[in-house]
Amino acid sequence: MYNKVVLKLSGEALAGNTHGSFNNDVIFSIIDQIKTVISSGTKTALVIGGGNFWRGRSANPNMDRVTADKIGMLATVMNALYFADCCRQKGIDAVVMTPIKIGTFTSEFSKDKANKLLKKGKVVIFAAGIGHPFFSTDTVTALRACELGADAILFAKAVDGVYDSDPAVNPYARKYDEIPCKDIVEKNLGVIDIAAANLCYENKIPVVLFGLAEENCIIKAAGGEKIGTTVTV
Repeated sequence: MYNKVVLKLSGEALAGNTHGSFNNDVIFSIIDQIKTVISSGTKTALVIGGGNFWRGRSANPNMDRVTADKIGMLATVMNALYFADCCRQKGIDAVVMTPIKIGTFTSEFSKDKANKLLKKGKVVIFAAGIGHPFFSTDTVTALRACELGADAILFAKAVDGVYDSDPAVNPYARKYDEIPCKDIVEKNLGVIDIAAANLCYENKIPVVLFGLAEENCIIKAAGGEKIGTTVTV
């Protein structure tokens, strides 16, 4: 069982298989698992993407990249606030932290404050990336894990691990149970971005990538059970 983890969820995960922005059944199922993880003693922080609202310049390829990334950061704030309120409904205290001031909507990020909240059994949700464009939510997940001294990063994905090729295209794609972090970079497997992979490698933080659809997947991953693919460092 890990002592402290950072869980990364995609924005699309909150939408589930609906055409809307949120699927409450999926969200409450995730929160039930997080509640179990916390009650077992694992401190849990989250990063949530914004893909259910915004996919960069896909809506307008001529957009300025900086502007597009700013909108994406705001999308993650909306997801974090919604998820935090769903936590409240399930009896879990959740605090949304951002690296930029957003009035009274969120708390400004502080490593010490985040760790104190985690020790009290609260969920801390990191939103708005690092406050600057050109950095993905994968990268901020790795960054926050490094800052907090997390034992592992848990990536809940649509696919159930790391493969040597795209399993949606190649029916003979081989799934890795374990793979060194440097291979993610050298083989450009694309499961997490290069900056995030480098941060994990340099700071010796293992990554577990697994399919969100698997029953009790977050509980299993946080408990150190064999699931998905472990990216070793």
